[in-house]
Amino acid sequence: MANILRALCCLILIATFISCSDEKDGADPSNPSSVTVSGTLPVMYIETEGHRPVVSKDEYLDAYYRLDPMGAEGVDPLGTEEEPLAMEIRGRGHSSWKGPKKPYKIKLGKKTQIMGMPANKHWALLKPSENTVAGLQLGKIMGMAWSPSFRPVEVVLNGDYIGLYFLTETIRIDENRVNIYEQKDGETSPELIKGGWLVEVDNYSDDCQITIPENSQWSLTLRYHSPEELSGAQKRWLTDEFKAINQAIYSSDKTSTEWEEYIDVESMARFFILQEVMDNPDGFHGSFYLHKDIGPGSKWIAGPVWDLVCYNREKTDYTFRMTVHYGFIPHWIGEIIQYDSFCRMVEEVWREVYPARLAEVYSFIDETVLPLEEAWKHDCERWKDDPKQTASLRAERLKTALRRNIEWFDGHLPVSAQALDGE
Repeated sequence: MANILRALCCLILIATFISCSDEKDGADPSNPSSVTVSGTLPVMYIETEGHRPVVSKDEYLDAYYRLDPMGAEGVDPLGTEEEPLAMEIRGRGHSSWKGPKKPYKIKLGKKTQIMGMPANKHWALLKPSENTVAGLQLGKIMGMAWSPSFRPVEVVLNGDYIGLYFLTETIRIDENRVNIYEQKDGETSPELIKGGWLVEVDNYSDDCQITIPENSQWSLTLRYHSPEELSGAQKRWLTDEFKAINQAIYSSDKTSTEWEEYIDVESMARFFILQEVMDNPDGFHGSFYLHKDIGPGSKWIAGPVWDLVCYNREKTDYTFRMTVHYGFIPHWIGEIIQYDSFCRMVEEVWREVYPARLAEVYSFIDETVLPLEEAWKHDCERWKDDPKQTASLRAERLKTALRRNIEWFDGHLPVSAQALDGE
């Protein structure tokens, strides 16, 4: 009897493990849903070779796609049912990959212009969020060097309707995206390794990372997106570069301008304002991108923006100082905000965008989110989400949060200790 009980327990544990592994690995639902497309948005149909499920974030599956405009104005069809176009698809994301609905990375067979967005092979299918709508548009309003564009689509994968997605430009070096010189894999030239970098500060352990001591308390995890493979010379230069940046930023002399030799102050000010307007606690420690071109005087530019959230809460302080549900460290900003040059630049940029430019985001939210009402209903039905979370409710909640954040920030522009001492 005891042996039977032990066997049953083992079977239960194995079944639980398999179930958890499937969710973690992103296996497609075993039973296709009866929910169908809403008919209100373009539809991307994707079929993998042999209808294999997309379960890996590392390995692409060969696939085919077609885009049906469904009558959408200005959207060209791509491929046909008889002659679909070649592509590859894999999973993507960190926490977003763990839910039942999965985000995907797709690579088209050739550079293609999709729904008015510039031609490229590389795209992401992101789970829809009103926060994404606001954040990416604010990147454009704030005058960031480049911000990704997106278009809402419904997706049918291997004959199964998987809901509403945002087809989004991915962050990469390209003439139509982050338009800088691209560092070559394995470069050793002392002059050529000084530019052409796209890096990301993040909290997740991943490939293509180096860890740099930031101060006596914590480290900076830096992921290099370009190039993918570093020579010893590249790794040493990047490590030494960020050690020098850290040392300059953490200087006890907050009248020093040494950190400005490395980082473009204006881009950092625009990036900071955007994070505060969004009340995005991930701003300086998760999906925090920086890029650097080559050539005399080139500096690290903050951005592009990515993976933004917006808390619907009363703002009582700068976001990086407010309590959130996790304990990640907001790298750099606590030090940078003490420099007078940074505070003055924040005020200068703020006077440029407030109130008129920032107010543009409200109409953009309505224009983008409200037409998703029917598609969002179908998505909620497909994934058993709360049907009360309508597109109109999402839009109003977001606009309320943004108005509150913007007005708070206008009354609390940062002022350095040096400026206060001079009053």
